[in-house]
Amino acid sequence: MSRLTVAPHNPTVAIIGGGFTGATVAAHLASGPALPPGTRIIVVEPRAALGQGLAYGATDPAHRINVPAGKMTMDPERPQDFEDYLQATGAAAHDADLIGRDGLPYPQRAVFGAYMAARLAPLLAAGQVEHWQTRVRALKALASGYRIDGEDGRALTADLVVLAVSHPAPALPRGFEALRGAPKLIADVTLPDALAPIETEDRVLILGNGLTSADAIASLARQGHRGPLLSLSRRGLRSRAHGPAGQAAYGAFADGPRTSASTLLRDIRQTIRQAEREGLTWHAVIDAVRAQGQTIWPGLPMAERRRIVRHLRPFWDVHRFRIAPQVDDVLRRATDAGRLQLLAASVASVDHQDGVYRLQVRDRRSKTLRQVEADAVIVTTGPAHGGILESQPFLADLAREGLLQPCPTGLGIACDQDGHPLAGNGRPVEEVFIAGPLARGTVGELMGLPQVTDHAVFIAAQLRARLLKHRESSAA
Repeated sequence: MSRLTVAPHNPTVAIIGGGFTGATVAAHLASGPALPPGTRIIVVEPRAALGQGLAYGATDPAHRINVPAGKMTMDPERPQDFEDYLQATGAAAHDADLIGRDGLPYPQRAVFGAYMAARLAPLLAAGQVEHWQTRVRALKALASGYRIDGEDGRALTADLVVLAVSHPAPALPRGFEALRGAPKLIADVTLPDALAPIETEDRVLILGNGLTSADAIASLARQGHRGPLLSLSRRGLRSRAHGPAGQAAYGAFADGPRTSASTLLRDIRQTIRQAEREGLTWHAVIDAVRAQGQTIWPGLPMAERRRIVRHLRPFWDVHRFRIAPQVDDVLRRATDAGRLQLLAASVASVDHQDGVYRLQVRDRRSKTLRQVEADAVIVTTGPAHGGILESQPFLADLAREGLLQPCPTGLGIACDQDGHPLAGNGRPVEEVFIAGPLARGTVGELMGLPQVTDHAVFIAAQLRARLLKHRESSAA
């Protein structure tokens, strides 16, 4: 077996996952204050370019970033960095639909992915960051450090490991497991050309009604689909559009501890009513909750966090995860034309015969059953949070060794406030860090920029401190 050779005196940081989070951790670690001599930063990522991942590696021009370009950056000290990139490269000039109806730019996601790759390129060229282009096959704790085996047959021993991986893919809903592989059952829309089998006049059932559902509808519109669309979710909610441009965040929710979900919800509702009296919309209040989320969340007891995830998360998600105006326009046109309908219901049974999916669904309000027929089914129900530790072999390796456990909230991996995963005995695993959305259950709001950027900067600072401490202890 060939080996990525690392001399014993060279401290090595391995970042597993080179999407936005992993690339941003690497960039801030490499470009910040000096590290111990010989430090290597190796990002393990199977894609050809760093910084893109599932979200920003998208090539469909119908997929746009969901917030204005001015709120997207990998460097909190340079908030206009992405907008500067757009101007410098002329990327904005080649997108006729760049400007939303609020007058702000919402570039295609692939453009943001190109921005990330451009910002990483100098660090890669200088050798400050290395890209090991492979998937991790196995990860094992050693007496000192961790051994990482790649699918390319090479191996690496690292002193510190950062897990910056994505959420797992959606699981097939109950009743659909037996139909896995059936024609036009699209179980993962993130795969290349996933929607290609859907024909122009097909009746399409979409399971789930969040951001991924909106992306799927936008993609279908771009490829000329004209058939009826039925979007089914338990509550019949869909992601909201952005509010008026220029509203500042409104509300103070981190002044004192909120010890219950009901108290927090009451405060949010009261603040929305006050904001509306002052001519603002609910968007400004939700923006304030989001900005203060990493202060609010740790103050809530675990039981209350679990209540929020179980009962309030669907309502939070559709207000917090807003869609670009261009995508919202697609949904509005389909709704106005009578092609898109939303249904609050659950699937009671499903059958597939003669190319047709026949479902019995239970209406949320009336509790009655109705039959739904579709030629194609698209699953957009969101990540299978409960299966995170089984979603990738190396996570399962660490879980079997007792070094990882799922977060009690049901969101990601259990970790402490410093980013260390909590072992089965409750103690932090000091040489490992969780970066990005998989730390959401501990940190709180951690699913979009700028919070993911801030957390990546924080993890980079933690890594630097640990590397410097190790150098001092070795010299003593």
